[in-house]
Amino acid sequence: MPASVAFRPWLWLFVLVLGGSFFVGLGSWGVLESSEARYAEIGREMLAGADWLHPRLLGIQHFHKPPLTYWLTAAGLMLAGPTAFGVRLLPVLAVLGQVGLVYGLGLLLFAQDRARALAAAVVYGTLPLVLISALNVTTDAYLQTLELAATYGILRYYHDGGRRWLYLFWVGLGLAFLTKGPVGFVLPLMAVSGFYFRRQQARRPFTVHHALGLALFGLVGLSWYLYLMAENPAFVRYFLFQHTVERFANPETFGRSKPWWFYLLLAPATSLPWSAALLTQAGRTRWQQVPQQWRNVLFFWVLIPLAFFSLSSSKLLLYVLPVFPGVALLTVYYLGRLSDAALHGWYLGISFFFALLLAALCLLPLFVPMLPVALELSPATALWPAVGIVLLVLQQALWDQVRVAPRLLVVATIFTAALLLTAKPILRQNQLAFNGSRPLADLLRRHHLENQPILVYDELLPSLAFELGRLPVSLHDGSHNLTRETQFEPARSWQQNLVYLTDSTQDSYVRRLLTQHPVLLVKGDVRPERQWLVQAFPIQEKVGDWTVYSSGW
Repeated sequence: MPASVAFRPWLWLFVLVLGGSFFVGLGSWGVLESSEARYAEIGREMLAGADWLHPRLLGIQHFHKPPLTYWLTAAGLMLAGPTAFGVRLLPVLAVLGQVGLVYGLGLLLFAQDRARALAAAVVYGTLPLVLISALNVTTDAYLQTLELAATYGILRYYHDGGRRWLYLFWVGLGLAFLTKGPVGFVLPLMAVSGFYFRRQQARRPFTVHHALGLALFGLVGLSWYLYLMAENPAFVRYFLFQHTVERFANPETFGRSKPWWFYLLLAPATSLPWSAALLTQAGRTRWQQVPQQWRNVLFFWVLIPLAFFSLSSSKLLLYVLPVFPGVALLTVYYLGRLSDAALHGWYLGISFFFALLLAALCLLPLFVPMLPVALELSPATALWPAVGIVLLVLQQALWDQVRVAPRLLVVATIFTAALLLTAKPILRQNQLAFNGSRPLADLLRRHHLENQPILVYDELLPSLAFELGRLPVSLHDGSHNLTRETQFEPARSWQQNLVYLTDSTQDSYVRRLLTQHPVLLVKGDVRPERQWLVQAFPIQEKVGDWTVYSSGW
């Protein structure tokens, strides 16, 4: 790559393009069930109640995760208002920070080769799963940023010394522990193992700064846990056993059981086309020709974490995000071994792949009626993919850059920007199909019903609470998703917002609610023995799969 392309301003230009593509239309669709809506509503309730130590979901304490993600969500809401944009603001910034950290790691692993470090940052920032992590708000985007910060800190310390990098490692590790518990150790500890394994690296001596760093980790990472344990000793078993050991070992604990090969299939699929290039070139390269450093990156940054997450009984796609910095770095290493002539073949193949996907997105509005899922797409949805195709063609025709690598990176950037800009209108037009409830909230506002009591039948619907800024009454009638953990509640006030219809002692409360002209939301059908609920409402209106019952508009 020419030196002019390797300068740091090109990294900032890529971050600017990627960030702009994220932020345009970021709040144009409402928060989606279940994860994003859950974090959004907990952040809203935390901000409204000013209780930063006891996360609450629909009025009930919710300790499934440590609080850092909720704190950051609340911070986003303070900065940008109680909107979907506010919920997604900091996760997008976190992913942009990850791009910068991968660039820094690339400088360390590629011996200060800025061209390859830039390429690693671009490859990482254009991985589909990384893009999904920014737009699907969970703990994972924050966890990844903190793990990368800790990894960069410890490797920078090993390479250059400097106690500030050692402190960055311990603080990053502590914040990662405060984000998702012990799983936050995976990438940093694997990077440490990979740095030393069979490489005869000189070990740095133990100093007072190691002890201070460890104490700082305890202060940052353990303080919240210790506070809650002191408040209620039952929290020890609840969090450390049920939400750590049980989550890993028991597939039925949270209903997230997937086959052992789930990540082996989905990880390559969600990192195309780069995974195809990596797997192909790794298969073509003799193992003896690969330096020990890159063997270690393959084993400790990718294969061992992938095996660890595959052994877990609880699997979600974003859990495996920590392997993708290694994927990006290895992709650049293997492609960097190629001559320009050989790399040109990959350039043509990847460009064709991107153009084919953009063409499919252009034609998607025409083929929507034939799809097995009900989607609504206006013809204008084809605008951004069409712009992407035009830019790909212009890049091919007009840019006379001799070297292939810069052109490949530009092609990937154009496609990623077009993809992100195309996704926003699709999500906005199909909020109900993607489990959002903004259309329900809009209907209630349109009929001036948003201040009436809202009853939700047998569904956990924090997205509606977030959209309306107030808690509904959830009517539990057997749904597993609506079964809540109330053992930490100090009083019975939670029963005002969660009613078990099978509990006859709450019949009087439900019937009293029905006299207050509430709105009843039902997804699907009401059980035959609960028909008395809907009979109290003379008016109904369908909104997607939902039926809205009311006493009058």
